[in-house]
Amino acid sequence: MNWSVSYLPEALEDFRKLDGSQKILVRKAIQKVSQNPLPESEGGYGKPLGNKNTSNLAGFLKIKLRGAGLRIVYQLIRQEDALLIVIIGARADDEVYELASARVKKHGL
Repeated sequence: MNWSVSYLPEALEDFRKLDGSQKILVRKAIQKVSQNPLPESEGGYGKPLGNKNTSNLAGFLKIKLRGAGLRIVYQLIRQEDALLIVIIGARADDEVYELASARVKKHGL
């Protein structure tokens, strides 16, 4: 069963800024995770995030694309069988997580 996928407007912009090969990797990763986006502790593909330094992302999950140096942060919406992509970006000294935290606050997630 595939979960439905939605994006914050900023995450769509993140996706548009990627080059062609990165877009393919991100699409494949999101498609794979949408089949089972639950945390690893529940048998899924998502890696849980927490409260670290300046970013509080407890309850959110990440997808790591190590080869490309990209991270995708998403939120599970269990009652709707949906996941919401918050950010797609390069890890770069945890900047992606700080931006994700700012978007979470901005959108009241």
